[in-house]
Amino acid sequence: MRSLISGMALAAGLALFASAASAQTVYIVRHAEKASDTERDPVLSGAGIARAEALAALFSEGTPDLIVVSPLQRTQLTAAPALEASGAFMVVSPLDDGVEAHVETIRQGVWALSEDTVVLIVGHSNTVPLIARALGYETLDMPECEYDRLIRLERRRGEVSGETRLFGVSTTC
Repeated sequence: MRSLISGMALAAGLALFASAASAQTVYIVRHAEKASDTERDPVLSGAGIARAEALAALFSEGTPDLIVVSPLQRTQLTAAPALEASGAFMVVSPLDDGVEAHVETIRQGVWALSEDTVVLIVGHSNTVPLIARALGYETLDMPECEYDRLIRLERRRGEVSGETRLFGVSTTC
């Protein structure tokens, strides 16, 4: 029940930006490097903090209007510099009902946004490719050691185009 309410809260938050959607710009990234591989919800490492700042710098010309994160603090800490710089609205997409429901909630919410909305989604190695695919962009699975992938999508008149870029310091796997 709690996750249903959380999902409804996310949908309500996204509805603040809703109108007849014909195009959006969506950026999807994985959270930055974490300080620990043994903790369930670790903070960012020094490299992760630097990557979060590099992410914020990408939006110097066009800041996000909306930032979507998971309940885990590493996604929120990765988004924090972009949030601070942009004054964007941030929503937390619940994970209580599993990854599939998380991805579907994000898909529905993003496509309900107005055509001039810029969205930043900060996810995890297992969710970033799934979210991109749900939004109509094919991408490879993401290995656990990869942090530098940035997917940029545009949707115009129902057509999705996209590209994969790298940002921040390159990661090697």
